[in-house]
Amino acid sequence: MGTETESRSVAGSELSANDRIRLERAFSIPRGRFLLGIPVALLILLWSAGGVGFDFLKLGQGSLNLVDFLGRLIPPDFSKISTILELLLETLQMAIVGTVLGVVFSLLMAFCSASNIAPSWLYYPSRWVMNVIRAVPDLVFALMFVSAVGLGPFAGILAMTLGSVGSIGKIFAEAMEAVDKGPVVAMQAVDASKRQVVQYGILPQAAAPLVSYTLLLFEGNVRGATILGLVGAGGIGLELTTAMRMYDYGHLSAIIICIIVLVTIIDQGSALIRRRIT
Repeated sequence: MGTETESRSVAGSELSANDRIRLERAFSIPRGRFLLGIPVALLILLWSAGGVGFDFLKLGQGSLNLVDFLGRLIPPDFSKISTILELLLETLQMAIVGTVLGVVFSLLMAFCSASNIAPSWLYYPSRWVMNVIRAVPDLVFALMFVSAVGLGPFAGILAMTLGSVGSIGKIFAEAMEAVDKGPVVAMQAVDASKRQVVQYGILPQAAAPLVSYTLLLFEGNVRGATILGLVGAGGIGLELTTAMRMYDYGHLSAIIICIIVLVTIIDQGSALIRRRIT
């Protein structure tokens, strides 16, 4: 007991006064702001729900139609399983290529938009470009590339790549900005070049979150590739839309089940990799 008390007192003595204040603040509740923020948040929520016509009563009234729709999906029809698997494979290939290209261009954009790497004349234009890209939905990019290169997965890959630059590029840049400044300052103090600072001071610290965000991007691109197919950009989305338009509910159910299985496998694989690197 005495040894434990001693170790605690030693650990406590290692904390500086500022660290102690910061840790105490982390567990304190700002009551004034909390009591003021809750009503404001509720008012904003009610204003938003009223603006879009959110109504639980309407959902209850439509529940019978929802149950009827779900009943039509049973039993699933796997008679076209070969077609489903072929299109799922195409969807997966689109996601892989789109993710790789997206990560490459996102890294380049992140170097240009990280405040601790890029000069201000490059930082602000890069941020603005990513803001513009993020403001445009991926479906619009898909329609744009379908009109440019025609129907098929190539248009979907281009749409995923461009969409990734806007979203994951910003996250990559913020991961680089969040690294510990100590090693960076130490390297700058010995006149290390910008490349050396990035290579030895920033990237080693940001590597784990960058890999984690890349896996999240891949998961998102698999789901995104399914949606992009709705506008003719390849993948299983077109088959999904055709089954819905033809009221082929058994085939639709089989497609949905296969998509769920694929996404679950990828999600579990990504989670396993993330646990090993973090």
